[in-house]
Amino acid sequence: MGNFLLRRLLSGVVLVFTISLLAFTLLYANSENIARRILGQNATAELVDRKTEELGLNRSLPQQYIEWLTNALQGEFGKSWFTGEQVTTGVTSRFGVTLSIVLGATIVAAVVGTLLGVVAATRGGRTDSTVQVFSVLGFAIPGFLVALALVLLFSIRLGWFKATGYIPITTSFTGWLTSVTLPITALALATIAVVAQQVRGSVVDGLGRDYVRTLRSRGLSERRVITKHVLRNAGGPALAVLAVQFIGLLGGAVIVEQIFAIPGLGQLAVSATVKADIPMVMGLVVATAVLVVIVNLVIDIAQASLNPKVRLS
Repeated sequence: MGNFLLRRLLSGVVLVFTISLLAFTLLYANSENIARRILGQNATAELVDRKTEELGLNRSLPQQYIEWLTNALQGEFGKSWFTGEQVTTGVTSRFGVTLSIVLGATIVAAVVGTLLGVVAATRGGRTDSTVQVFSVLGFAIPGFLVALALVLLFSIRLGWFKATGYIPITTSFTGWLTSVTLPITALALATIAVVAQQVRGSVVDGLGRDYVRTLRSRGLSERRVITKHVLRNAGGPALAVLAVQFIGLLGGAVIVEQIFAIPGLGQLAVSATVKADIPMVMGLVVATAVLVVIVNLVIDIAQASLNPKVRLS
């Protein structure tokens, strides 16, 4: 298990380094007009040149990346070119907001998707058909349409939730729960559909295996066969799908946060990208890459605990 974790950890470090290098190259290779954008179109050439030198954009790209990487390894990602805010502060202050929504959507999708998949696989008939139709619709309908529909129904017509805004959990748990319920629901719907399909297929396949017939012949109840054996074997593929969906949820959070006016990484990403605030964008890229690596590592550990063969892969 130790070698398995070490291999996964090293591959994660290499991945973060590669992503940072590619992102830095793509962003800074087209940064010639950044100084003028910061100072305005009426700035003189002398001021633009001075600002370019101040930002270090007059040096070669390898020199800029080495300096950035050296500082980043010490936890220093620079300041925003437009607001002067520390990149670390800007990202960490919004990180918890987005993470709470994405993790909430992931947990909801895992629980509901698993239940729907098991029910569809074991009952069949109309129940299976209904789950199949729901899965297709959930996967096909864009998340922003789901978010808008939720706002119209539960906020404007029924008045059960606020249409916009975010309340920190440290301020009020109830207020936080009401402010994230609709965003989590909008994010989770498509993932529920994908997880339900995966679990259904794995359970149907598992129920047809010889070991299941053997367990039944020994007198084990159907519930015990499914929960203790079939679901254990179906857990590996489901976790792999969930890890992929988690990455998609991070991207979907950008749109959902805009619709619900939630001050998370999504709003920060849109603002920094529009203004070409490269230090802030780089901080967001690295933070997202690290989060993805951590999630994949957790998923790998869970898969290895369910299936020892994974440790040898």
